[in-house]
Amino acid sequence: MLSVYDWIKTLHIAVGVIALIGFWSAGLARKGSPLHRRAGQIFLSAMTGILITGVPMAAYKLEQGHPVTAAFLGYLLVITATGVWTGWRAIADKRDVRRYTGPAYVALAGLSLLSGAAILALGLRVGAPLLTGFSSIGLFIGADLLLKRLRRERLAARPRWWLIEHYTAMIGNGIATHIAFLGIGLPRLFPAIDGAALHYAAWFGPLAVAIGAKLWFDRRWRAPQATAMRTQAQTG
Repeated sequence: MLSVYDWIKTLHIAVGVIALIGFWSAGLARKGSPLHRRAGQIFLSAMTGILITGVPMAAYKLEQGHPVTAAFLGYLLVITATGVWTGWRAIADKRDVRRYTGPAYVALAGLSLLSGAAILALGLRVGAPLLTGFSSIGLFIGADLLLKRLRRERLAARPRWWLIEHYTAMIGNGIATHIAFLGIGLPRLFPAIDGAALHYAAWFGPLAVAIGAKLWFDRRWRAPQATAMRTQAQTG
C-alpha cells in the first residue's frame, strides 16, 4: 500500500510531466497565439502544482533526518515560486509596473536573496559543490529583482519591458522542469546511465542552455527596442 508521501510524490511527478509538455508546447507555438497562451497557462498551473506538492516533500526529508536535502528543496521551491509569480504577473501587470513590482515582488526577491545566501553558506560548510554553485541563482535573482524595484521607473521606460520579464521568468521555470526530469526522473527510468557525470550535467546543463537562450532572446527583442528608443529621443 502506498504511503501518503508516495501519493504526493506520484502527483508531483505527474504534474511535472504536464509542466514539461506545457513548456515545450508554449515554446514552440507562435508567440501570442491562442495555443501559446493556453499552453503557457497549463504550464504555470502545473508549476503551481509542483510547488504545492514540493512543500510536504521537503518537510518529509527534514522529518526523516535529511536537513541538507530538505534545505536545498526548500531553496528550489523559493526560486521556482519567484519564477512562476513573475512569469504570470509580468503579463497580467504589463500596463502597471508599480503593481508588478509591489509587495509580493519585493518579498520574493528578498526570499530569493536570503535563501541563496543560506544555501551558499550550507554548501561551503558541508562541502557540496552542487549547493554552492546553485546558490548563485538565488543570489542573482534576488539582487536583480530588488534593483529593478529600486529603478522601476527606468524599467517601465523600456518598450515591452513586460515581455522581457516574462520570457526571462519562463526560461528560469524551464530550467526547473528540465533539471527535475534529467536529474531525478531520467536516472530512475534508466538506472544504468546514472552516475556523477549525468548528475552534474543534469543540474548545470539546463542552466547553460538557458543562459544561451536568454542571450538570444535579449538580442532578438532588445535590438528593436533600442532602435525605437533612439527614434523617440530624436523626434522628442
